[in-house]
Amino acid sequence: MFILLIIFFVAGLVVQQRLKSKFKKYSLEALSNGLSGAEIAQRMLDAHGITDVRIESVSGKLTDHYNPMQKTVNLSPDVYAGRSVAAAAVAAHEVGHAVQHATGYKWLEMRSQLVPVANYSGTIMNVVLWSMILGVGFLGLFGYNTMIWVLIATQAVITAVSVITLPVEYDASNRALAWLTTSGMITTQEHDKASDALSWAARTYLVAALASLTTLAYYFSLLRD
Repeated sequence: MFILLIIFFVAGLVVQQRLKSKFKKYSLEALSNGLSGAEIAQRMLDAHGITDVRIESVSGKLTDHYNPMQKTVNLSPDVYAGRSVAAAAVAAHEVGHAVQHATGYKWLEMRSQLVPVANYSGTIMNVVLWSMILGVGFLGLFGYNTMIWVLIATQAVITAVSVITLPVEYDASNRALAWLTTSGMITTQEHDKASDALSWAARTYLVAALASLTTLAYYFSLLRD
């Protein structure tokens, strides 16, 4: 089980590097219509009748995300101002989440409800793990198996978020590619490149979910009779 965790850790690094390579490659592919990522995002929002979502630029690379609480599509500088296939794909993907939100997509709603719980679970998990590593605190008070069950419960919440994230991300990419194509924003050749970039982005979530499931199984294996 521990070996599997190492494998998924290495796989995650490989996929991340591959994603960065793909994004860099398609960032050099000029978009035929000459629109920026921000302009693509705004057109997709307009096409879906969404008027209460703002498009904002955030610092960093590959930091693009949709914030359902603030209703903002947050695009990194390379995507916000970029006029490439990669910029169009990522911008449309993030708007895909805004469309999910506007249409009440159940998987997005479930993830949004679980994220605060998962964050709290992560904090509890860190406290328990350090207590077990140092051999102090809760371990002496509650016992070994009790602590393992706490780890299992908290990891289960984190795993649930990781698994639920998969349909959310794949659906957002499908919405993005469908709209980019039907609206004439991209050509057939650009569609294939955009699809390739988004596929690698989705693989990062897949590896993370598998690693989370393996971690959960590992905690179960630590239970003593």
